Amino acid sequence: MSWGIYRTLHRGVLLSAWIGLSGCEQRPVSETPKTRMSLIETLGGSDTIGYARAVAPRIFDFPLDHGSHPNFRTEWWYVTGNLSTEDEREFGFQFTIFRNALAPITPGGPSPWSTNQAYMGHFAVTDVDSGEFLTEENFARGAAGLAGVTSAPLRVWVEDWALEGAHREGTSPALGDEVFPLRLTAGGDGMTLNLFLEAGKPPVFQGDQGLSQKGPEPGNASFYYSHTRMPASGLLSLGTDTLEVSGLAWLDREWSTSALADGYVGWDWFALQLEDGWDMMVYSLRRSDGSAGSLSAGALIDPDGNRIELDWGSDLLLESTHTWASPIDGAVYPAGWRIQVLSRGWDLTIDPVIPDQELNLTFRYWEGAVRVRGTGESGGPVRGRGYVELTGYTALLGDR
Repeated sequence: MSWGIYRTLHRGVLLSAWIGLSGCEQRPVSETPKTRMSLIETLGGSDTIGYARAVAPRIFDFPLDHGSHPNFRTEWWYVTGNLSTEDEREFGFQFTIFRNALAPITPGGPSPWSTNQAYMGHFAVTDVDSGEFLTEENFARGAAGLAGVTSAPLRVWVEDWALEGAHREGTSPALGDEVFPLRLTAGGDGMTLNLFLEAGKPPVFQGDQGLSQKGPEPGNASFYYSHTRMPASGLLSLGTDTLEVSGLAWLDREWSTSALADGYVGWDWFALQLEDGWDMMVYSLRRSDGSAGSLSAGALIDPDGNRIELDWGSDLLLESTHTWASPIDGAVYPAGWRIQVLSRGWDLTIDPVIPDQELNLTFRYWEGAVRVRGTGESGGPVRGRGYVELTGYTALLGDR
């Protein structure tokens, strides 16, 4: 059997296990959205018996917490960023590795294939000048070396995609993490990315000292920290072109066992990096009627890495200014926003660099590069770049 045939069959089996349906194979992009997987069902509150829960703030332990937490059901290593060449050609990128526990207990037996862990990778590149949006998806079980996580040294991988500690010559670990710089490698049809990521600011602990509540029930929360401003540099290959690129990236680390309360359909997430050194994280947890739930949150991160919590609804205001309809089925996403922080005089306008940055993969969602302009901390004009993620909009049309 050729490796290509084996890989196709293996991914089909992994996708079947992930979704929990027998006989399901990896679907082509053109497949009807009703056959797809619901992110809300996957991150809902069911099937949590036997897993660890995020119930109280904890003391984070680095570098170990950069690694895996397999006793929790779901975990991800999420990197987004904006890059450019010397001649100012602009790109956005997303690289995510998801870990999902299929059962709370590791199966016994001597087989090297024995595991309760499945991994999925998403990789996307936005070519701003051409208007192209390129995506790839990868599946592997956490066994036989196909996918997994090690903490010392750090390596998170799905087949040949990886996020790993890789010190460059002449550099030393930053912030005492013994991890940075990180090396990110991913590839797909006509595109590859090889980046080095420096630590930048210290880690930011979201929510209550890293406990991010997603519902009113005890344990309906995640452990969540971010590196909000990581200097990035490396090589991006598109077709026959290999380009030297540099810019800023954002790393989100989150693990949980349930992450959305009943009555919620998705979230709008913003990671914004302004030219004056300030960063902003905002997420709106959306109810089925489109309104933001009370556990929606936002924070500012100053140039020194200090986190400033914002009061949702009274101080922090978010509104959509434009919409975009997916050509797949007409699902309507917001496609422009205004964010205000009344107490500090912030007034930001956020626009996608191109409208269509919808990932039409096993999970279907919009995630893309944006530009920011407006008034920031100094009271004068400010510009920046960032990333926005929108989930749950296709679920309104019955997407599974």
